[in-house]
Amino acid sequence: MQALNKGIVTHRRAMLIVFLVVVVDLLGFGIVLPLLPVTGDDYVRALIPEGANAPRWSGVIVGLLMASFSAMQFVFAPIWGRLSDRIGRRPVLLVGLVGSVAFYTLFGIAASFPAESSATVALSLLFMARIGAGIAGATISTAQAVIADSTPPERRKQGMAIIGAAFGIAFTFGPLLGALALALAPGKREATSSTGYLAAGLSFLALILAFVLLPETRIRSVQTTERRGWINLSAWRTALTNGSVAPVILIFFLATLGFGGFETTLAMLLRDALQLNPNRSYLVFAYVGFVLMLTQGVLYRRLAGHLGEATFILMGILLMSLGVLSLAVLTLLADAEDVTLGLRLAILLLGLATAVVGFAFLTPSAQALISRRTPADRQGEILGVTQSSSALARILGPIFGLTLYKLTQPPLLPYVFGAGLLLAMLPLLPRIRRG
Repeated sequence: MQALNKGIVTHRRAMLIVFLVVVVDLLGFGIVLPLLPVTGDDYVRALIPEGANAPRWSGVIVGLLMASFSAMQFVFAPIWGRLSDRIGRRPVLLVGLVGSVAFYTLFGIAASFPAESSATVALSLLFMARIGAGIAGATISTAQAVIADSTPPERRKQGMAIIGAAFGIAFTFGPLLGALALALAPGKREATSSTGYLAAGLSFLALILAFVLLPETRIRSVQTTERRGWINLSAWRTALTNGSVAPVILIFFLATLGFGGFETTLAMLLRDALQLNPNRSYLVFAYVGFVLMLTQGVLYRRLAGHLGEATFILMGILLMSLGVLSLAVLTLLADAEDVTLGLRLAILLLGLATAVVGFAFLTPSAQALISRRTPADRQGEILGVTQSSSALARILGPIFGLTLYKLTQPPLLPYVFGAGLLLAMLPLLPRIRRG
């Protein structure tokens, strides 16, 4: 009995600490991300002579800079997960946090170079910083494996919602901290650089928390004796040929693709449909994070005892589709003279809340279902494949979203495409229910 109680306490402490670690580390991500495209664009414009093709090349280079983070997560999430199955969750998370400290610091250094004289060096360092941060940040699948280790199967979805709540908190307060850093810094270059150093400081705090307080949670009694290579495509083959897991991974991928398509166009939509300046746009992004935090931290956990994962996935698909379609409506009303700014803002906030609640219902449910249908000795590996599929969607989502946004006026296509993609997942639900 004493050993059982000790195990329960250890698991609860592990879940609390991994929650805090993810929150603090992702705060840095939320601080840096809003400034990254603007900072990269400044350096690219200093490198490329003005001309007809300058905007096109600028967009390509900045797009590659943005995609490099998710590309590294796509490659490294299964590797970190597989390694954590072999040597434990704690050392993998610690290495990832050390990487976050180093590469956010490098971002701060890169952003301190003047564009007029050092654009090549600065842009090279920015690419290094984002590639390194993507590799380090790919350990989020290991954090999910800690949750899987620490929760029984019937409570797995509540556990996975903890990671979602951590994302919500980070994406609520990260932009606000970034805005504060901008306000306190003496100049534009110092302001941008200070956000990198602030993000590095927060990751260092997360590293200290994890080093001092995070216990090891890997279940040693089910440690695998199978030798798995670093780049092991069999992990993908195992996941995608598993009839009970593959449809859930596909839904997770398509939902993230649809969400990413509208997420990356949000800043332009705020500018074009509501004429909001960057400071007010920051508040809208913080609102999105707050809704995500409230949904997964409170609403989802209260409903989880009454609803199954497949029901949550159905609700998530429908709510996300409705929310994304409401943004299409907003684009139609943007130039209507008889529609007030207040009404357009109300449509925006309601649509965003609906889409985010749907996303917050779907993602932890899909992750929990995948975890429950995966053997204990492959939790890190298969959750890593899931995280890789999400990273791939976040590479492709901006490409689809931004391209479609520019094709028509009003820019309906990214939202119609996103909603259609989501609704196309409905035929998969009976198969998911059967397992």
